[in-house]
Amino acid sequence: MKDFFTLKNQLCFAIYETASEFTKLYTTVLQPFGLTYPQYLVLLALWEKDGVTVKELGERLNLGTGTLTPMIARMEGNGWLHKERSSEDERKVFIFLEEKAYEQKPSIIQQVGERIETCKIELNEYEQLMEQLHRLRDKLGKPD
Repeated sequence: MKDFFTLKNQLCFAIYETASEFTKLYTTVLQPFGLTYPQYLVLLALWEKDGVTVKELGERLNLGTGTLTPMIARMEGNGWLHKERSSEDERKVFIFLEEKAYEQKPSIIQQVGERIETCKIELNEYEQLMEQLHRLRDKLGKPD
């Protein structure tokens, strides 16, 4: 590839631009619910498995406690979730969804799904992209 070190030929920039567009898309959809894109990711993780520790949630989302703790506090203040300190080990704090999160889930999922459909990404294309991105993530995380 000629001119490899130009901006338009940088894979990192293409990924950055694509991530930025996804963030804009999700921001628009989630704004009526009072959610940010990272908060939506927290909900997705907790809808899959509720009652996890802050540490587990951070590992699942690849977020540090410095980012996750204030986000959890805001979501707690907005009635999406609550924290409970373990009675067996004070150092462990568990995160549980509130009823609001379960009640709003169908509407949130519907709105996100409808917006994604407008992008015209076919199912097989979606699956291929997911496979390629996971392979790329694994390669970047495990250099030879």
